[in-house]
Amino acid sequence: MFTFLSKARIVAPDGFNRWKVPPASIAIHLSIGSVYAWSIFNPALTKIRGVVASAAGDWTLSEVVWIFTVAIAFLGLSAAVAGRWLEQVGPRMVGVIAAVCWGGGFLVGGIGILMHWLWLLYLGYGVLGGVGLGLGYVSPVSTLIRWFPDRRGMAAGLAIMGFGGGAIIATPLNEALIRHFYEAPQYLGKSSQVPLTTEGGQRFAEVAGKQREVVVIGSQEVSQMVVPGPEGVYVVGTGKTGIAGTFFCLSALYTLVMLIASFAYRIPAPDWQPADWDPQADQNHRRRLVSQHDVGINQSLCTPQFYLVWIVLCLNVTAGIGVLGVAKTMMHEIFGSTLPNIVSGSFAATFVLMISVFNMLGRFFWASASDTLGRKTTYTLFFVLGMVLYLLIPLTALGVSTTPSVTWLIIFYVAVMFIFTLYGGGFATIPAYLADLFGTRFVGGIHGRLLTAWSAAGVLGPWCITWLRQRSIRGAIDELVPTIDPERFQNIFGAPVSQLEPLVRSKTVTISRLMEIAPAGTLDPSSTVYNSTMFVMAGLLGAALVANLLIRPVNPVHYHQDS
Repeated sequence: MFTFLSKARIVAPDGFNRWKVPPASIAIHLSIGSVYAWSIFNPALTKIRGVVASAAGDWTLSEVVWIFTVAIAFLGLSAAVAGRWLEQVGPRMVGVIAAVCWGGGFLVGGIGILMHWLWLLYLGYGVLGGVGLGLGYVSPVSTLIRWFPDRRGMAAGLAIMGFGGGAIIATPLNEALIRHFYEAPQYLGKSSQVPLTTEGGQRFAEVAGKQREVVVIGSQEVSQMVVPGPEGVYVVGTGKTGIAGTFFCLSALYTLVMLIASFAYRIPAPDWQPADWDPQADQNHRRRLVSQHDVGINQSLCTPQFYLVWIVLCLNVTAGIGVLGVAKTMMHEIFGSTLPNIVSGSFAATFVLMISVFNMLGRFFWASASDTLGRKTTYTLFFVLGMVLYLLIPLTALGVSTTPSVTWLIIFYVAVMFIFTLYGGGFATIPAYLADLFGTRFVGGIHGRLLTAWSAAGVLGPWCITWLRQRSIRGAIDELVPTIDPERFQNIFGAPVSQLEPLVRSKTVTISRLMEIAPAGTLDPSSTVYNSTMFVMAGLLGAALVANLLIRPVNPVHYHQDS
């Protein structure tokens, strides 16, 4: 029934131009690479009921960030299975199923948003979408490496470049769709004009003779609204963030693009090789880690090299992926209160976009450069430079909190962009590293198994950054509250300081709201809530550096019998 999707039907004829294959690979990776723009969804997902601010019943950032984590986890798990299956059925079959899963994930997730069922959003975008990510990720990589055995690094860079650049298209597209479907909630007026009561940490106001839950927007929170509006009191449950409609549109778009790209796939004949390419001469002028022998998929698991490369990928991804999941929120929290005239919602969205640009550029540049530098040397550079850059971020956060200046923002921006060239380069160079160590014949399956490291990192990175962030935020609130006059605290929040715990839990008390009533000269701690995270990330890169330095050529005993 599905023979038109089979591997035998897509073998390229003699004289086929191999440069026709990369556009299809890039199109699929651009589609699934939109996962890197997940942080654009965070503000809307955490304000579905409150719309302009988080209401008591809204999902928290920690809850929605884990959706991204689940998607990445299932990416690695499905890739581990699909890698071997890909060798049997070919990239067209895998690409078509990837399109159905990725597009279907948005569809099911959109229904979960409409019903406000968090579990369905996890099941749709996280599980089903994650499977689509894994299938779509592995299908182009081994295909292009077979088409370009003379330029393995460049081929891997081309295959994976689109994944890093997916957010370049997705960021403005997501922002535009959210604004298109957005509906502002009912506005009651400034907080000084509306009588408010507090019960169980929640704020209420009388609307048409009934007590309705409301959210209060202060002057420092206007820039964090999905679509900026006047400060004051808004009725909960009366508007739309636009996120559900956005998911439905993206479902249709990505399914169509990925199906078209999948049908454009072609693979080379088994005995094909580029004209005028001498494999032996090529090996002679490259680093000694490059092997012309093949290691089977299962046999690769018996080598220490597989696990060392697994550690290298896992720790490198852990250090970057947590930042990716909260990039827009992080920009707001570090610089939003100190430089509010510059760091607006659109500025933060552009920040996410530029991360994607440098992520994509790093994938092609570093992967191509590794053909000359060697993979091991390239990864050594990644980790040494990365440690320095991660340690630079707390310095900029401390600097902007004490002496607000655009200079600190520029230093932070440049450091983050360079970090993500290294992050993207690490992803793109891994397939070539595997091909050097284990040969090209089974690299698709081995690469799929290795992507379980991405699954592990997808859990560790977001968990680390959200847990450390929440710990820092609560510590900052506990330090700010004693500096505030208790009577003024009660007038603003409608409850005494003794009710701090329910007020924080219901999102009524935040750092930004406390800073509005804190004594003059009080330093805003918002910019330093990510400092502990950056120290941990630098430590992880140090461990990855050690693992990379331990990698040696594969013992010949592991070579495939006919290799």
